[in-house]
Amino acid sequence: MRSFSDSYRDSGVNIEAGYEGVKLMRKYVDRTMIPGVVSDIGGFGGLFMPDLSGMREPVFVSGTDGVGTKLRIAELLDKHDTIGIDAVAMCVNDIICCGAKPLFFLDYIAIGKNDPEKVAAIVSGVAEGCVQSGCALIGGETAEHPGMMAADDYDVAGFSVGVVDKSKVVDHTKMAAGDVILALPSSGIHSNGYSLVRKVFDVEHADLSAYCADLGQTLGEALLTPTVIYVKPILACLAAAEIHGISHITGGGFFENIPRSVPNGLCAKIEKAAIKIPPIFSMLQSAGEIPERDMFNTYNMGVGMAIIVKRDDADDALKALQSSGCNAYAIGEIAAGEEKIALC
Repeated sequence: MRSFSDSYRDSGVNIEAGYEGVKLMRKYVDRTMIPGVVSDIGGFGGLFMPDLSGMREPVFVSGTDGVGTKLRIAELLDKHDTIGIDAVAMCVNDIICCGAKPLFFLDYIAIGKNDPEKVAAIVSGVAEGCVQSGCALIGGETAEHPGMMAADDYDVAGFSVGVVDKSKVVDHTKMAAGDVILALPSSGIHSNGYSLVRKVFDVEHADLSAYCADLGQTLGEALLTPTVIYVKPILACLAAAEIHGISHITGGGFFENIPRSVPNGLCAKIEKAAIKIPPIFSMLQSAGEIPERDMFNTYNMGVGMAIIVKRDDADDALKALQSSGCNAYAIGEIAAGEEKIALC
């Protein structure tokens, strides 16, 4: 018997549209199937059987996050097939900081009016993010919220679980003066600070489709560029070098995120001149007359991740990262000091 409810549909919730969305997204979900997936989408829970062979003390690491108001750029451009990459990236980039390999991901989409094709487009991005990070999309939820959200509005969040052997958890206590700080380049603003971005660029009234010579693309394309997923390069780096700290540079920028990996009594000394800052940040700072301190305390400024590596292993770490397609470079070193970060 077909499931439907005319009364529920009259209130604004179309459960049949939800079923159609699941049909359309299935081909994207199938791309993420890896060994360990036990269940199919559509059940009450996502089942995953991890291969823990070779691990003496497996530790599960979890992370959850959303995309934030970057979603408004996707809505204004009516382009929804990359925002899911951001949702995955914000979670898996966090758990890789512990050294954990992501295993699976679940998404949550709240939407004003269920448009099956739009939902499928969003999930296509989620699936791409899972493929990039080597994890499976084993479940999710789409919730229609009439009266709570405008018909075209939606929000996306996610949750990921990874695993690492306890002996291989990134150990900050080994950090010492002389360790090298490596920058892993970002693709741009990633998924943080968009409330300020939208205010500065007045995105509700700006021509986001106009080509900008300084950016080499349109402003809309620059603002919607997906967050880089660093899982595979960092796993390669962890296998090649002794890593003493990894920081995902998200909201709060350098001043909030790098100190989270630095023990008391040490300071991450970063050379500002060494940082390769993408043009979008210079444009944002100029247009908004934003103090430099605020820029580094809000945005990644071109450094999506910072890795602190034993000095003797720095060359091996760089080679591993670069061979994985990540053009990492040194931006500073660890020194003795009470302030955990200093931009010089």
